[in-house]
Formats: sequence, C-alpha cells, structure tokens
Amino acid sequence: MARYTSFFMTGSSPEDISKALVSALEACDLNLIYQNRVCIVAKEKPGGVSLSQLATIELLISPPTGKNGDSKIDLVVKNEELPLRTQNHCQEIFSQVNQAIATANAESIAS
Repeated sequence: MARYTSFFMTGSSPEDISKALVSALEACDLNLIYQNRVCIVAKEKPGGVSLSQLATIELLISPPTGKNGDSKIDLVVKNEELPLRTQNHCQEIFSQVNQAIATANAESIAS
C-alpha cells in the first residue's frame, strides 16, 4: 500500500481552514466523502486508473495550540498500489493535493 504524509501549520480560523481545504480538494477534482470539524476525507473519481490505484485523501485538523493559536493539518494520501517506483500514481496525487493545499493556505493567510 502506498502512503504519503505531510503537515501544514496555519493560523486561520477553523471555519476558514475547512472552506480552504474543501476548495483545494474540489480544485483537484476529488469527491468529498466525509467532513466534520476535525476530519475531511475525499476520494479520487473512478475511471482514470485501476481500482487499486484510486487514492484516498485524509485531512486531520488539530485544534489550535500554543501561544500563537496555530492549527496543524495532517495530510495522508494512500491507495492499494504497491509503490514500486518513485513516480507512482499515489505520489502524483499527493503532490497535486499538497500543492493545492499550500496555495489555499497561502491565499487564506494573505486575505
């Protein structure tokens, strides 16, 4: 099973974080499966790759901590594919989602 992880720190409000993350996932053309205050799950749309290569994206939002009130967002992208090559489908989806979230985070900080 391929699995790629990353995390982001943000000082935005929980509502803004959720909106930005959902927008980022929609920009990557992913289906939103589940959403609540601390967890967002999306799945890649079927049809482009085999079923074992379909990626699942999990975003875990930790409540603000510390003096500056930053929230931690953990990103997990996984699928059933064996990562035999460095450039595999799961890694490509991870890079795409990672970039979309980084862009959304930068935009939310700027506004």
